[in-house]
This record gives sequence, structure tokens and C-alpha cells, in this order.
Amino acid sequence: MSEVQQKELQDQISDLKSKLTGDMFADMEVRDQIHNLEMKLNGVKPMDSSIDCIGCGS
Repeated sequence: MSEVQQKELQDQISDLKSKLTGDMFADMEVRDQIHNLEMKLNGVKPMDSSIDCIGCGS
């Protein structure tokens, strides 16, 4: 992943974090989006999985 792509993901994560309200239920979708972007940024996916984050429990 290029530095430009990493910066774009970090900017998207920062933008989403600014939208968090502190209400767990209201924030659930935003937190899921943050989680998915962080997984892309860190190159992580569920063990024994060829797909990204389906069924990882978050």
C-alpha cells in the first residue's frame, strides 16, 4: 500500500471518528466502518479467512 493510500485511509478514519457521539448503538455503524478501514490500513483480516471481516464478531 502506498503512502498516499495510507494517508487517505487515515483521513477517512479521522473523519469517521469525529462523527462518534458516545452512544454505542448510534455509533455502531460508524465504528464498523472505522474497524474495516483500520483492518485495510494494517493489512489484517480474520484468521483462516480469504474474505475481509465477515463474521469476525465486530
